[in-house]
Amino acid sequence: MTSAVPRLVIAAPSSGSGKTTVATGLMAALAARGLAVSPHKVGPDYIDPGYHALATGRVGRNLDAYLCGTELVAPLFLHGARGCDIAVVEGVMGLYDGAAGEGELASTAQVAKLLGAPVVLVVDASSQARSVAALVHGFVSWDPEVRVGGVILNKVGSDRHEALLREASDSVGVPVLGVLRRARQVSTPSRHLGLVPVAERGTEAVEAVEAMAALVADGCDLEALVGLARAAGPLPGGFAPWPPGPAPTHDPARSDKGSPLRVAVAGGAAFTFSYAEHTELLAAAGAEVVTFDPLRDEELPEGTAGLVVGGGFPEVYAAELSANEPLRKAVAELALSGAPVAAECAGLLYLCRELDGLPMCGVLDASARMSQRLTLGYRDAVAVSDSALAAAGTRMRGHEFHRTAVEPGAGAAPAWGMRAPERRVEGFVERGVHASYLHTHWASEPGVARRFVERCRTS
Repeated sequence: MTSAVPRLVIAAPSSGSGKTTVATGLMAALAARGLAVSPHKVGPDYIDPGYHALATGRVGRNLDAYLCGTELVAPLFLHGARGCDIAVVEGVMGLYDGAAGEGELASTAQVAKLLGAPVVLVVDASSQARSVAALVHGFVSWDPEVRVGGVILNKVGSDRHEALLREASDSVGVPVLGVLRRARQVSTPSRHLGLVPVAERGTEAVEAVEAMAALVADGCDLEALVGLARAAGPLPGGFAPWPPGPAPTHDPARSDKGSPLRVAVAGGAAFTFSYAEHTELLAAAGAEVVTFDPLRDEELPEGTAGLVVGGGFPEVYAAELSANEPLRKAVAELALSGAPVAAECAGLLYLCRELDGLPMCGVLDASARMSQRLTLGYRDAVAVSDSALAAAGTRMRGHEFHRTAVEPGAGAAPAWGMRAPERRVEGFVERGVHASYLHTHWASEPGVARRFVERCRTS
């Protein structure tokens, strides 16, 4: 049964302990053994799921109890895990770290409890020996509802170091399921917003994932890890898989001219931030979803009735995006026609008049630039203006993550009013355009996709 899919959560005491290396390596090692592996990531992060997808050949999916609500965590997990032999969930930050000031909300521990999944704790042992026993004991005993099924000791320096660590772990009754030595070849480059996405690294990313898989296969007891996953049993709560929408019983929606209703979604190296559920919801609402690359394509897909430009790194590719003048003009013409355009973060920058002094699409009378200030955190928001995405008054939770600034920060008709952690308005609603820094997860409010497709049909 789908609800009994074997599953593990890979967690750590803190960020930087090696969660991504272990989780991605484990996914790839199990896939190499012929298992269908379902990859998941706790939290809003877009980059790690790209490495997970490369490791498994399946879409990496997020499980975020803040963005989607606790009631959707298990259904979204089951949706992603359909037809899989095992699921591996990479945690976020430290095991018990979640949304600031919200207790356990959106923490790895909360997701593990919602899934009834055993936790494997990845411990950076590079600067400790017997003290690892106190650390593991603390994490095991902090919340009795979280089942820590074993530890993987990372960055172990020598055989003697390993022996001391194993002895310490045995003293608290937690099995050691893996020992990984220091290995520079599995490191992944970072920049101003974290790891460099898979789409930008090409063969380097493939080689990094292969190195992670070899490290985990050599240093971990894969049989014991699979056995722990299989002992998880059915998910608590009797949930069913999340449905993006009713099964189609008719042809895709069509425009007034009779052609298929086509929604273009920006992709490529500059626009890598998106949740798989967004395109699934658009398709379920009757749209034909077509991906295009603003770095390479000089035209929008033929018959485009609506445009979605998600997050990514336009600041890194500003010169190339600016140089593609034919596409910038096509985007501006589409927006000026009143067609629905949904832009998040990177998409907002792309629609501005300029980015770091380089011409962009000019849809919005605003200027964007790189900033020294990191804006990061969950947001509780309400739609201020009626738009192609949401009616005024619609509440959604979102996430901001950027080192850029847009001036002005809001238009005459703002997109969102932030309720927490601070009160302010943000973003732009103009004609059919909805542009904002706020990343949202449409599974929490499926009506936004249906509304967007309907506006595509009638605009």
